[in-house]
Amino acid sequence: MTTAAALADEFQTHRPRLFGLAYRLLGSADEAEDAVQDAWLRFSGADRAGIDNLGAWLAKVVTNLCLTRLTSARARRESYAGPWLPEPVVTSDGTLGPLESAEQRDAVSLAMLVLLERLTPTERAVYVLREAFGYGHREIAGVLDLSEANCRQLYRRAAQRVAADEPRFDPEPRRREELVSSFLNAAREGDLAGLEKLLAADVTWVSDGGGKVTAARRPIEGRDKVLRFLLGVADRYLDGVRFALAEVNGSSALLAWDGDRLIGVSTFELRDGLITEGRTVLNPDKLEYAQRQLGRP
Repeated sequence: MTTAAALADEFQTHRPRLFGLAYRLLGSADEAEDAVQDAWLRFSGADRAGIDNLGAWLAKVVTNLCLTRLTSARARRESYAGPWLPEPVVTSDGTLGPLESAEQRDAVSLAMLVLLERLTPTERAVYVLREAFGYGHREIAGVLDLSEANCRQLYRRAAQRVAADEPRFDPEPRRREELVSSFLNAAREGDLAGLEKLLAADVTWVSDGGGKVTAARRPIEGRDKVLRFLLGVADRYLDGVRFALAEVNGSSALLAWDGDRLIGVSTFELRDGLITEGRTVLNPDKLEYAQRQLGRP
């Protein structure tokens, strides 16, 4: 007879992959953890004799749990205070799996996760299973209980919608880190000319405070407006704040600390060596997972 400990060990081998799947589907680390935990409860009570392929069975369970959550999440996000951004995840520890290529890093960027919000829940599931996990259309059909032809159609539609605005990483991570460091130094010193050189003319800045902390309720657009916004933030809110660099969602990011409390995570999109978009997560609820990853209470 399979012991409880053996079942737990067997499930644990699949947990990282399941979390990566759930996070890509939900854009929320905490909700992804909940979905994986619910999958464990279903697994622990399931008839093992009826499970031929455990990895596929668990992927199906997690995907369908996430589809249910996505439906309710959309309603919550419609009434969300200000812009909504995904929860940032520190990825230098392999939490979201290997991110060795620009395509792999791109797939977990905040920019991509925001873009996936445009898809229906089922389109998103098909796209993530195909693009991030390499499932064939027949396998996806089995996960979603749809026809293979329908899955092909859903994938084609999702891919077309994503391709229109698909973000692209600078191919050199070291160059990205240098630009983010330069941005931090210029912002600290109030170096207007230095900041201006780093921002594209059509740069956009998005802040997610969720109504919990002070944050811009609308995206800031254009270099001049973003410069004024950033310098205003530095003057009013950054006294005593400590900054550090980290890999978040596959890319160099700025972490803002107030003592031992993580109070902000900023990620960046680059084009031709310039920052085209900044995204700052300030909602404390969305920073709890990253704070735990970094070993802070």
